[in-house]
Amino acid sequence: MKRVIIIALSLSIVLGFVFWKFGPSISLFNKSKPQGPITLTYWGLWEDDNLIKPLIAQYQNQHPNIVINYERQSSVNYRTRVQTQIRAGVGPDVFMIHNSWLPMFQYDLAPAPADVFAVPEYKSAFYPVAADSFVKGNVILGAPMEVDGLALFYNEEMLNAIGGTPPKNWQEFMDEATKMTVKDTAGNLQTAGAALGTAGNVDHWSDILGLLLLQQPGVDFNNLASPQAAEVLQFYTGFVTDPRKKTWDVNMPKSTDMFAQGRLGFYFAPSWRAHELRVANPDLKFKVAPVPQLSGKNVDWATFWGQVVSAKSQNPAEAWKFIKFLTSVETEKLAYQQAAQVRLFGEPYSLASLSNELASDPIVGAFVTQGPIYKFWYLSSNTFDNGMNDEMIKYFEDGINATLAGTDPAAALQTVDKGVKQVLDKYTKSQPVPSGQ
Repeated sequence: MKRVIIIALSLSIVLGFVFWKFGPSISLFNKSKPQGPITLTYWGLWEDDNLIKPLIAQYQNQHPNIVINYERQSSVNYRTRVQTQIRAGVGPDVFMIHNSWLPMFQYDLAPAPADVFAVPEYKSAFYPVAADSFVKGNVILGAPMEVDGLALFYNEEMLNAIGGTPPKNWQEFMDEATKMTVKDTAGNLQTAGAALGTAGNVDHWSDILGLLLLQQPGVDFNNLASPQAAEVLQFYTGFVTDPRKKTWDVNMPKSTDMFAQGRLGFYFAPSWRAHELRVANPDLKFKVAPVPQLSGKNVDWATFWGQVVSAKSQNPAEAWKFIKFLTSVETEKLAYQQAAQVRLFGEPYSLASLSNELASDPIVGAFVTQGPIYKFWYLSSNTFDNGMNDEMIKYFEDGINATLAGTDPAAALQTVDKGVKQVLDKYTKSQPVPSGQ
């Protein structure tokens, strides 16, 4: 017994000496010291450094232990490039994805910690389409600084010339579009009332078709070989093939160019096209209205970008705090003001509470007043994703071209439906929902 006591006392003395001598440097007995500032890499797509840096400077002033490195990326191969880097563990902490990309990215993303972004707070702050886009299984995987989608651009002079007003429904739209269409003696279009009907020269045609499919009662995206979807395809191509409502032609220039030249009455596009139009033709008189609706079902097409956090980030909580700052009322207002100094307007506010501040604007107002009715699917143009959207669009392009060539829309959709099922199966197979942090 004495021997045991002696051994125990000896060990105590030795351990006491070790702790006194080396304790401060041994993590077993002492928590590690702060390692200095936390650096977050932020990849953006559309905004120049001079518009983002004031936001970053404000955040860093409030959080001196955080350093934000902003890098503007090219949209060329962006989706595959950022995904490859993240999976290699060398990508950014914070980056942007399109609101339709979550099926391709959800397992590359770090969920928002509940103490930074709670789901009830998120859903009350943003329009419903934000949760539809970036919340899965009650887990927040992204947050938008903007909201955007299709709206109806109209040439004021052309519409006034026929005594028209921005159409509320599709019948009014067709009536006014045909009245604005001017043909020469040979029947060739000189001035087009509306750009719809083709896939080759209608910018954002896939978004327009997606809008029509969403508005059409009875359309099931899991079964597009249906009479309801065929009716949509026939309606869309009818602006080229139906003599009663012909307002467009496969031989016309691109719709954006036609509208910029003052030769197109109605043109569907997201908000950013307004900046291009103003540059292309400073004298063009145009305004923007909400898209036409079908009776009893108000739906518009959303296409916008959100901020997300890499699953490989070493500081996901700090990255999400930065996103929370970017999507705050004060920051969205500052970002809008910065952008409005160099172009027509900034990004339409993603926060529903700010809608009234832009609602009366003759151009950007339509994009926020439509906020509550935005929906989306995987037909978003100009995402350059080499993935879900681009693959879907190709199948529908083939369907439109087949219909224009004389194939019955129902028959054309048989092929489209098979392709769509393959794409959905490829990108939306059921997988475990990521857990919150």
